[in-house]
Amino acid sequence: MKDFVALFEALDATTSTNDRILALIQYFKKATEADKLWCIALLSGRKPKRTVNTSLLRQWAAEISKIPAWLFEESYHTVGDLAETIAILVPGEMSQNQLSLSDWMLGLKTLAKADEAEKKRFVTDAWSGLDSSGRFVFNKLITGGFRVGVSEKIVVKALSRLLSKPENEIAHALMGDWEPSSVDFDSLLVNNAGNDNSKPYPFSLAYALDILPEELGSPEIWSAEWKWDGIRSQTIVRNNEIFIWSRGEDLITDRFPELKALSTVLPHGTVIDAELLAHNGTDILPFQLLQTRLTRKSVSTKIVLEAPVKLLAYDVLEFEGMDLRLMPFIERRKILDEICRKANHPNLLLSPLLSFSDWDKLKNLRLQSRNMQSEGLMLKKNDSVYHTGRKRGEWWKWKVDPLSIDAVMIYAMKGHGRRANLYTDYTFAVWNGKELVSFAKAYSGLSDEEFKKVDAFVKANTIERFGPVRSVVPELVFEIAFEGISKSPRHKSGIALRFPRIKRWRTDKLASEANNIEDLRQMLMQYGS
Repeated sequence: MKDFVALFEALDATTSTNDRILALIQYFKKATEADKLWCIALLSGRKPKRTVNTSLLRQWAAEISKIPAWLFEESYHTVGDLAETIAILVPGEMSQNQLSLSDWMLGLKTLAKADEAEKKRFVTDAWSGLDSSGRFVFNKLITGGFRVGVSEKIVVKALSRLLSKPENEIAHALMGDWEPSSVDFDSLLVNNAGNDNSKPYPFSLAYALDILPEELGSPEIWSAEWKWDGIRSQTIVRNNEIFIWSRGEDLITDRFPELKALSTVLPHGTVIDAELLAHNGTDILPFQLLQTRLTRKSVSTKIVLEAPVKLLAYDVLEFEGMDLRLMPFIERRKILDEICRKANHPNLLLSPLLSFSDWDKLKNLRLQSRNMQSEGLMLKKNDSVYHTGRKRGEWWKWKVDPLSIDAVMIYAMKGHGRRANLYTDYTFAVWNGKELVSFAKAYSGLSDEEFKKVDAFVKANTIERFGPVRSVVPELVFEIAFEGISKSPRHKSGIALRFPRIKRWRTDKLASEANNIEDLRQMLMQYGS
């Protein structure tokens, strides 16, 4: 565990990609096979499920620290991070525990079925046997909040150098449904037999277009399509089985039972890159309907009828067992067209390529994006291969400008990490007659200096306190930008926004000049679903 904690601190202490790669290689060279696998899993987002309720952790930490619960909670709100608060307050280094990373991880897994007394014994023993840095990392693991600023791409680069294997092979090997305690290092990364029929490919990603489209050269070398607002997915059909993976590497097949029939119409060895959309066969439905699928372990017939889905296909990565990723995009599209035509299934639609002869025509098409329930356009170079991750210059996302509305801040809560001592998380409202109705939360978009000024306002203008949340004098106005708008019975306003964030602080406006609920409803009628 000491070596993993040292790695964590080394990765956290630098922003240099090369230094992080070297730190990983050094760790992998001396770590056991089991520890290497757990390290890879944790750094590639395979965090363990939380097995101990955080309220129990706070209770135990207060007891061991010999401080009242209220003081622990105040300390927590000041620090802003539970793992760090416990690491600071709880005394440790009584027995210098020598367990390895894999020992700890397997121990955490066993807590799922343990009673409260067993959980307390395990956790308090860990706290007493680790120094402050070790306790911090352990706390992050047990709360499910472990993360360090290292992308999976950096892990792939480190393993590629360590094993002298191409990065795309390493990235592919790490995809899919594997678990550190049920696989060995060599079979996963060295031998890589590839017997897992469910294994997806690493997704190819696009950069946001930050230049004029005219700078991309002749329109003839580019293809364009709508950028759909759904769930990016890979649908895999191998040996008459179907597997649907989200971009976050979650296996979501069972959430979409009506798509399982595609295994009978798609050839063996087919992998399609597509967007999962709530779609009734005529219109694209609100994104929130998809979320009702993802939050349930089993999907009833009622949900299938209320939230129908379609698969809008825009690329093919494998056909009849052959990897097509190095084939030019325009050639892959021809194969995809034929696959969709022959499948002729109502739940599999082909995302159309848009016809344009010059950039001005494409600009006009982009302005129609919201009418198409689209976020904008995707631009793909006709000769581009299907890259692992992002490659600048070949795939671009050209999103429409966000919608925006002026709103009044009515609640504030302290942030996390370096903003733990500042009120940076805000709730916003619009007018409904003489009443302010909340409709969105946001915590990004202001500069550090602006956050400090808002924080000072919150502290000086608090009306009431609700734990970590404060209601404030409704005086400050902010312009809130968002990507989409839809009806929502869960919100007091009856409206939900997609990706809300602060665009700017409207110091030039009074609270009385903020927008009202009717303005949001008009946007809902014009742009919503």
